[in-house]
Amino acid sequence: MRLKEFRQQRGMVRADLAKEIGTTVRSISRWENGETDILLGIQLAKFFEVSLDEFVG
Repeated sequence: MRLKEFRQQRGMVRADLAKEIGTTVRSISRWENGETDILLGIQLAKFFEVSLDEFVG
């Protein structure tokens, strides 16, 4: 998953993203380290306005 890359491209820290999507900084950290599920991937891809394929690719 390219979460960290997309987050950094927007100049966001984990706390910013967590607030935007209604989750915790710890969750963002886990997702960036590969501990995620498909529903979260879909939500995050929508947030960054990219396809799910591009997001996980």
